[in-house]
Formats: sequence, structure tokens, C-alpha cells
Amino acid sequence: MKSLPVLALLLWICSLFYMGVLLFVGGFLLVRLEVNRTSTCADVLPPGADVKGDFCLKEPRFRRAVVLIIDALKVDFTRYDPGNTSPRAFENKLPILDEMASSRPSQARLYTFRADPPTTTMQRIKGFTTGSLPTFIDVGNNFASSAVLEDNLVHQLGQAGKRVVFMGDDTWVSLFPRKFHRSLPFPSFNVKDLHTVDNGILQNIFPTMEGDDWDVLIAHFLGVDHCGHRFGPDHPAMAEKLTQMDNVIRSVIKRLQNDTLLVVMGDHGMTDTGDHGGESQKETDAALFLYSGSPLFPAPGSQVEPEVVPQTDLVPTLALLLGVPIPYSSVGQVLLPLFPLNSSLGASMSLSQAEALWINVKQVNRFLETYSNMAKDIPADGLSQLQSHFTQLSSQYLSSVSEGAPPSAELTASMQAYLNSVRETCRASWARFNPLKMAAGLLVLGFACVACFVLTELSLMVLQSSVLKAPLLSGLLAGGTVAAGQLFTMGFVEVSWCLGAGALMSEVTFLWRVRRAFTRGSSSARLSVWRLLNPTLLILFLRCTSLLSDSYVISEGRVVTFLLFTLGLYIPLRLNWDGLLVPSPPSDTQKPPGLLPPTLPLSTVRRESTALLVSVAVLVGCLYLSLSFHSCREEQGSCQPSAFLTPLSQVQDSRMRNLHYILSVASLSAWAFLLHRWLRHYGNLNCTSVAVFTARCLLPLTSICMGLHWAVSATPEDSFRNLAELISLAQVVLPRIAFGLLGLGLLLLWLDPLTVFLKMRAPLNSRGTSMPPPKYRASTGVSPQAELHHLIPQLYQRIRQSLEDGGSEGDEVDGRPAVEAYGLGTVYSAPLVLLCGLLGLGLLLLHAEGMALAFLLMLLEAAAVLHLHSSSSTLSSLQSHSSVFSVPWAPVVLWSLAASQFFHATGHLPTFPSIQWGAAFVGFPQGHLGTVLPASLVTLNTFASHIMFAVGCPLLLFWPLVREVRRTRTGRSGEDGDDVVMEMRLRENPQQFSSALLQLAARYLFITGAQVLASVCAAAILRRHLMVWKVFAPKLMFEASGFIVSSVFLLVGVTLVMRVDMAVARLFQKLLPENSR
Repeated sequence: MKSLPVLALLLWICSLFYMGVLLFVGGFLLVRLEVNRTSTCADVLPPGADVKGDFCLKEPRFRRAVVLIIDALKVDFTRYDPGNTSPRAFENKLPILDEMASSRPSQARLYTFRADPPTTTMQRIKGFTTGSLPTFIDVGNNFASSAVLEDNLVHQLGQAGKRVVFMGDDTWVSLFPRKFHRSLPFPSFNVKDLHTVDNGILQNIFPTMEGDDWDVLIAHFLGVDHCGHRFGPDHPAMAEKLTQMDNVIRSVIKRLQNDTLLVVMGDHGMTDTGDHGGESQKETDAALFLYSGSPLFPAPGSQVEPEVVPQTDLVPTLALLLGVPIPYSSVGQVLLPLFPLNSSLGASMSLSQAEALWINVKQVNRFLETYSNMAKDIPADGLSQLQSHFTQLSSQYLSSVSEGAPPSAELTASMQAYLNSVRETCRASWARFNPLKMAAGLLVLGFACVACFVLTELSLMVLQSSVLKAPLLSGLLAGGTVAAGQLFTMGFVEVSWCLGAGALMSEVTFLWRVRRAFTRGSSSARLSVWRLLNPTLLILFLRCTSLLSDSYVISEGRVVTFLLFTLGLYIPLRLNWDGLLVPSPPSDTQKPPGLLPPTLPLSTVRRESTALLVSVAVLVGCLYLSLSFHSCREEQGSCQPSAFLTPLSQVQDSRMRNLHYILSVASLSAWAFLLHRWLRHYGNLNCTSVAVFTARCLLPLTSICMGLHWAVSATPEDSFRNLAELISLAQVVLPRIAFGLLGLGLLLLWLDPLTVFLKMRAPLNSRGTSMPPPKYRASTGVSPQAELHHLIPQLYQRIRQSLEDGGSEGDEVDGRPAVEAYGLGTVYSAPLVLLCGLLGLGLLLLHAEGMALAFLLMLLEAAAVLHLHSSSSTLSSLQSHSSVFSVPWAPVVLWSLAASQFFHATGHLPTFPSIQWGAAFVGFPQGHLGTVLPASLVTLNTFASHIMFAVGCPLLLFWPLVREVRRTRTGRSGEDGDDVVMEMRLRENPQQFSSALLQLAARYLFITGAQVLASVCAAAILRRHLMVWKVFAPKLMFEASGFIVSSVFLLVGVTLVMRVDMAVARLFQKLLPENSR
């Protein structure tokens, strides 16, 4: 077997997909590092102030603030044109804003309020509370929390003792848990509901304002946004909503006191269809209205007014007006018209424009220094220029303060320019799509799929031609050239571009070399695009195209179940259509037996047909039962998650808890029993190897530890209080013992994977010595029928002949070989089955106890697919007599669909809230010191089904051989037939063995890679879609992560097969002379 070429080709294919995903994600997902530091009151002291003073204790410009957030308040909604006699539904419906700004210019202003993409509500809330530029992925220390971890206005107001009252969109409660003095959240997801949230606010906002139990009031209305999603902006319902908001603002203004600031704002805009999420101006431009009962702004024309206010500028402005420090990570700039030119005007604590700007500059510079030390995504030359600029500003400002002169207008403008430069630098790094990278990533992934498909169809030719050297060298050369060009032109190397260029060049070179080898080679190989149009791959194509639909992604669990059911029924229907499901007599009984091709006995055909139908029935039953273990997305309003997802300790009903525990333990026992029974049936538990020790001892011991752990974990907290310490200790020790046993088992399995028992016959004293009739009792625990059935006669004959001494025939009596080997017929599949069993127990330990039945269904479904494939292959051999060990597309697609189906049937969903973070604390209830181990445990939990089916994928190659039946040339069983050698047939054809294993792995990678490509296309095409950050981006991340995990464990399974092949070769070397195989 060509182990190294097979492994090298698979690693190369996987790396192509990795590089394509990396390149696309670099242009699509907006990523930055969170800085979890907090500003203090001492940070706000301006130069020359009393160092013993406390900025937070001074009287602020405003004692209170009312913040009204009207979701999706597009700036066009706030414009008022009295000359418009026939306004559209969204025009002239908010006259109060323009009216106040025009009639009271010293008290009110209306601005265009520009958001940074992505323009989704959660990211925008983060933006105007932290002052930073939130992205799709904010990498923080607490990977298990959706709460805002960075310093923010809500936190600073609470630290200053201000009572923050919130009402409206419940997103705020999840982002700022336990941060509000009082909160009244209302469900926000149902976009068809235009009134629940708004009416709930209206019932509470005015009584709250009239009371005295608040300092800052935040109200987030959702009706306008929901109306846009449901009807679009130009609809009568939008006119009603905007009119309602106009009345709300009027009522709030009437109740305002002079020391209260009113902020009316939209978090984002909307398109003409009512959507948002992208970066078009219609989506980013919202409205900002500021009002105070006392004079707030200078006279019109006395200062330059900004045409557009960036959303980040609200944070430092509100912070200084309310007397709290600017949040640490803010990159916003104070809105100067709200501050006087000098501090002699206004209230006792009224910062001048220069003082506010200087405090702002210091805060932004401090953040920039901290962030640049933690992350390296801001260019070094840009950082150097910004630092030099700050040094000059600091020197000029401090010099001006020491001289007692007010800062010059030039210095003020220079500070504004510095703040703008910092924000633009950060925006360029964090908050923009990179279409070029996205297109390059798509190109690399597309060529990777093509190369993978070519490898599946021409695996034998590729192995024989050794075409991988040129692609690797060309890829390295292309990557090095790009790196050198970047160093020469930009002074630094962007690794993703180098990897992408190398991957693309490697793919093109591979396809070119394969084409040359194909044209020069024999005509027996055929490669056609029409092979993609078989019914099985059409199901794969249908699934991939469906990823463009958010409805499909939301309901994927049930749709994949249906596709798996459909393909499972298609196989027997196709066989019946071909006349292979019902046995038929031989077509030509006049030919001599030697001229007839090998056929199957009628009884065997009946048996295989029955096995196939039983496998379909088991598959359908498992699919039906697995629907009971699904979780629910929040988009599925009436859906109820499975009761089995609830940990036993949280089940209140003691009878139900006991029933679930018994069912879980019974499922766990059945898992261990079925694995042990299969290994025993095929004679793989007879020897004394460490692999057999793992199956006989470690597997049941691990099951016992898991059962005890579940019993301890299911104990209610108020029970057995005297044993609380012992129970806590058991919750740590038992799972760690189970993990240790599984780890030991995996190590022993790798060191010695053979489960073969050899029995050597004693040499005879003479050729004529008679022997008693053979008694096949190689070891206890194996029936004589099993021993007879799973001997490898042809192989034994070769071993016997190789051990003959001088051509003597005395070593064989009654046709019995000199060496008998038990378990050799399943020498490859047995270690794989044992590996799957060990991994399955470890992955089950990371799930809730109720998932034990789901894992048992997974085992039964996998067995059903394998038997379905085996029986189908056996019956199909009546038509085709090819000796090539090729696994058709149908079982591979079935196998891949089963992995996706059980991803949902184990309670998982492609959403971040559905991640089962509790897996990180199995065996570690007190937490972890780092993040690598908990992240690994959560990854294993999330992609458990991907791992199981990927590592067991080579079983699709071995299972038809495990269930191999004898062929006859007379039509009667047992006469003139071919020997049953099972998996040893692969050893007889090492070239075809390597080709078949490579083809199977490449087909599985092609299927999963095509799904990644489809997810990438969906995210790229729909990047401006309303649900891109809610549905398509998470789906892309889960699909890409699932591919990475699947490919890694597929390589583990293939590597184990190669490890077994090496062990078998060493076994033969001990038995055979040097000149024998």
C-alpha cells in the first residue's frame, strides 16, 4: 500500500480548502481584539486641575438624560418639507424634530448619524455604548459570553452611581446583564409584531419620567424597524408608526426638565425594501436629534457645524456631558458644538472645547497604545505617525496651559485631525469587507473542489503518475514571490495573500499535470463532467443551492433528515428497477461451469435483499426517533426543544429524572455491548494484544465511570447535604478517570492495533501420521461456526506453502493450513470500530446525559448505512464484475448526510447561542486557567457527529468485504466457488487498495468541501441581506469549522488504516521468508 502518497495527497487537498477559507474569512468576517480595561475618573482630569479633585464628583453639565432609540430611524424619515403636498408614507411624519431644530436652534440640533458596518442592531448597540467599531467577531477573554466585555457607557454610568433604567428591545439585557438599576425588556425577534415592544415602553416611560428613581432613561423602540422588514418603508403602516413616534417625542419634550438632555437616535437606516446589515449609505445613515430645555448650542453660524456625526462620537460626548469618564476603547470624537469655546461659560463643570478635545485625545492615545501592544493588525508605519502626531499635540497643549493662554484654533483643529486619523486607521483595519480577498478565497475554494473531484475519478492514475511534486513546488514558488513582492513594496508580509497565491498556483499546476498525464495515459480512464449529474450528486447539489435560503438554514435539521430518508429509499428502488432485488435463475445453464461468470446463489441473493430492506427499516426508524433530540432556533417561534437536552440535575420531576437516567444508562450499556459483540463475533477478541485489552477492560470501565458520573451529576443540590464535598469530588474525579481511560485506550490502540490470533500447528513426525478430525477451538468465546466462517483459506494456503520445509507436504493434513489466523478477515475494520467506540464514549461524556440514546441511534444508523451499502454492493455485483474496490457516491453522500443529520440530532445548531458551553466544565467544574482546553472540549462537543462519521469513513470501503459471501459458478452454494478472504483481498491488491482508500477519502472531502463552497457563496452573495449576520455568517463559520474538524479526523481514520497495514506487513515478515510477500 502506498501510504505516504495517499496521505500527502489528502493533506494537500485539505490544505487547499483551509487556505481558501482563510482567505475568504479574512475579507468577510470583521475581526478585532477586545481590550478589557476600564477608564477611571482620574483619567479625565485636565491639565492644571487640582489633583485631589475628582472629575466624577463635580457637577456635570446635565444631571439626567433620556435616550430614545428608534430602531432603523433612517435620516430620510426625519426630514420635513412643507412644500411636499403629496408625501410618501415615510415623508413628513416626524415634523417635531425639524420643528424644534428650526424654532429653537440654541436648544436643538438634527444631524445625520452615520453607523459603521455591519449595520445590525446588536453590533450598533455595541458601537454607541463602547465608542468602538464592533465587528462580527469580538475576540475576548470570556469566549462563553455574549455580554459586552469592553468598557462602555452603561458600565461607567453605573460606576458613577447613576441609576440607569432601561425598557424595550431585550437585546440590551443580554448585552449588559445586571447593569441596569431597573429594566423592562420585551421580546424583539418577531418582526411581524409591530406594537408589543413600543406599547410596553409607552405604558412605562411617562410614569418613570415623572418619578425620581432614575438618572438615565434608555428606551429602545422597535416598531419602525419591524414595519420596514414586514412591509418596507413606503407603506401606510410605516406612516402610522412614524406618527406614533412623533407623538412620543412631543410628550417626552413636555416632561423634560432643564437639567435633562434628550437624545433621539436611530441605530441604523434601511434600504428601499426595509432591510439592513450591509454598508450602503441608506443602511448606515440614521438620524440624531439632541435637545435640552436650557441653551445647549451656540448661535447658528458662529461655529462650523458637522454635516455628519459618526456614531462613535456620541459616546465621548455623552460621557463628558454626564460627568463620567470616556470608555476605554472609544475611538469617537466629542461633538464640539455641545461644548463652549471656553470654560468660563455655563455650569460649574462645563469643559471648554479644547479641554474636552484634550481629554478625548489622551483617552484615544491610551487605547491605541494598549491595543497595538496586544494585536498587530494596525500597520506599524501608521502607528508611528499617529504617535508622533500625539507627541506634538501634547507638547503644544501643555505649553499653552502652562502659559495661561487659551489653545489656538490651529491646535484645536490639529487635535480633531488626530482623532479623525485614529478612527480612520481603526476603521480600515476592522469594519470593512475586502471584496478582493473574498473573490480570491472563492476562487481557491472552487479550484479545490475541482481538484478534489478529479482526484476521486482518477485516483489510480494520480497515484501511478506522482503528479504532486510539481504543484507543491509551484505553490511554494508563487507564495514566496508574493511575499517578496509585499516586502519590497509595502515593507511587510500579509500571510493570507501568500498562502492564497501558493494554493491557487498549486491547484492550476495539478490540473495541468493531470491533464497531461491523462492524455498520455491509457484510454481506460474516463473523466467527464456528466458524472456529476447522477441522482446522488444531484441531491448534494440541491442541498448546496438551498444554502442560499435562510429558511433552509433555519430548518436544515429536518430537511437533511428528509434527504437522508429519500436517498435511503432510492437505493433499494434503483436495485429493484434493475431487477437485482428479487433473485432470478441463471440466464444460460447450458454452458460448462468453468465458462460461467461468478454469480451469487439464490439463497444469498434472498438473504442480501432481506438484509438491505431491514437496513432501510432500521435507518428510517433511527431517523424518526432522532427528531426527538432536536433543539430550536429563536426564529422557530412555536418550536419546543427536546427534553433530553436538559441535564438531569435540572429535571424537577423525580420520576422523570429516574426514567431518563435509566434510559441513558441502558443506552450506554447497549453501546458498549454492541461494540464488544461485533468484535467477538468476528474473532477479534482472542489474542492478548493491548487493543484487545482496551476492548475487554477499558471500554466497560469507562462506561461504568460515566454511569456513576451521571448519577452523581443528577443529584439535586439540596439532597445529601452531608455528602456535598464527596459529591463535588466525584464530579471532578469520575469524568477525569473516564477521560484518562479513553486516552490510554487510544494510545494503546495506536501502539498495537492488531487484533489477530495466530495458532501454529505442531510439526508432524512423519507424512503418514494420522490426525484426528480438526476441531476449531482457537479460543474461548468464539463459536465453531464463527471460527470456520472467518478463517482466510486462501491466505492460509500461502502461509502454509511459504512455511513448507523442502517441499514437504507433511505440514498439511485434510487440507488444513499450518497456521490458523483468527480475526484476520477484519484486521482493518476492527481497530476502526474500536476507535469509533472509544471516541463515541468520550464525546458522549461531553453531552447531557439524555444524549446517550441519541448516540445509540447514531451507532445504529451508521450500522444501517454500512449494511445498506454492503448489501447493495453485493447485489450490484450481479451486473458488474469489476474487481476494483470502489465505493460509489451514494453511500458516501449518505454518510455525509448522516453526519449533518446527527449534528442536529445531538442538540446542536449553526448558531452561537446554541453552543453547549457546559462541555468545557465536564471534569473541571471550577473552571480553567487558560482557554485552549475548554475551547477544545467545546469543539469536540459541537462537532461530535462530524468526528464520528469522519473517522469511521474508511469502514465504507471495508464493510462489503467484512460481509463478503462466496460466489459460485454453478449457481449452487459451496460448489466450485471463490474463496472468502474478506479484507485480505485488499492485501492481494495493494495498488487498488491505495487507490480505493484515496478515492473514498477524496469523495468525502469533496462532499463536505462543496458544502463549504456553497456556504461561502451564500455569505458573499447575501452579505447585504437582513439575516447575513444572524443566519448566513454563523452557518459559514460552522460549516467551515465542521470541514476542518471532519478533515482532521478523516486523516486520523486513514492514518490508522495505514498503521494497521504496516502492522500486518510486519506480521507477515515474521511468518514468511524474505523472498515472500
